[in-house]
Amino acid sequence: MSGDVAVLGAGMHPWGKWGRGFVTYGRIAAHAALADAGIGWPEVRSVVGAQTVRGGYPGYVAGATFARALGWQGARVASVYAACASGAQAIDTARAQILAGLADVVLVVGADAAPKGFFAPAGGERPDDPDWLRFRVLGATNPAYFGLYARRRMALYGDTPEDFALVKVKNAAAGALNEYARYRTSVTAEEVAASAMVADPLRLLDICATSDGAAALVLCSMDFARRRGVRDPVRIRAVSTVTPTFPRAVLDLPDIGTDSAVAVDPSPESFRASIARTAYEEAGIGPEDLSLAEVYDLSTALELEWYEDIGLCAPGEGAKLLRSGATGPGGRVPVNASGGLASFGEAVPAQAIAQVCELTRQLRGRAGQRQVPGARVGITANQGLFGHGSAVVAVR
Repeated sequence: MSGDVAVLGAGMHPWGKWGRGFVTYGRIAAHAALADAGIGWPEVRSVVGAQTVRGGYPGYVAGATFARALGWQGARVASVYAACASGAQAIDTARAQILAGLADVVLVVGADAAPKGFFAPAGGERPDDPDWLRFRVLGATNPAYFGLYARRRMALYGDTPEDFALVKVKNAAAGALNEYARYRTSVTAEEVAASAMVADPLRLLDICATSDGAAALVLCSMDFARRRGVRDPVRIRAVSTVTPTFPRAVLDLPDIGTDSAVAVDPSPESFRASIARTAYEEAGIGPEDLSLAEVYDLSTALELEWYEDIGLCAPGEGAKLLRSGATGPGGRVPVNASGGLASFGEAVPAQAIAQVCELTRQLRGRAGQRQVPGARVGITANQGLFGHGSAVVAVR
């Protein structure tokens, strides 16, 4: 049996700060995905919601929340939370239901109404929570550890703030062409360098914002797509949700300690590299087959790291690859043709779903001025807290 499922519809609510609840955003994105799929809501037999822990009880039961907002019609529901990997796990859950024969058509929805400023931990005393500890013990806000990753690249590979700024310049130019992006203005490297310092060496324009937004997908079996006359749909071919392997010998916040490597040698690859490798193996492709990639640019420096993790270049060569133009418009493998988080900001449960929405548009040839010519294979990649892998391979 083929492991492919079809992407019948993709829809989004624009990112921004809109002052409304996440349910409103999710409902709008869901209606857009259903319209794109050309099917009615009663035909959906399952709803998988990516949770938002800031949404109170409705956010904790996102699947049922979105089903209720669209109108009770008996569909099964599921809710998943995996921090920034929530969307990929929601897609994986939907795919599993389809391949198991539990539902022909599944709606996947993620939406968030993010707080102003940078994310903070939930309240209370939680000494067994690594995320709480890195705030309390280290004072390491998200921008602080983005800055630490950037400093590590500078020390190991000689990357410079000028390299990081070029990532923002590239992504802002793409975001300026994306109707769903929050920030739709091109910037120069000089403007990045003149923005406020947040966590040395990263400046304000090096770091993604927090945003409201939503994304939704209608996934279906290949048989259902054929019955609807869709002969060549975009297909989800692989979803990687792997965890790290023991021992973890390199610090990776929010964890603030490493494992002992006395008895067992560390893996030769990083956790992030294993996320992409697993997706490639399942899909039967390699990085050489990619037409484009959507990666998780929480900061400009982290995008460079993803180039290496998804196999576009060797470790330490991310900045060189960027400067060659290979990851920009018209390059060998354009990265973040959507504009990335640099242009959208974080709406945590929706992000991995939005990445697949972008692949869908690109593989259909409907991305307008952002279109990657002849796009046939794309990968998404990001990482959620506490060892949540997230990568999706889509093909056409």
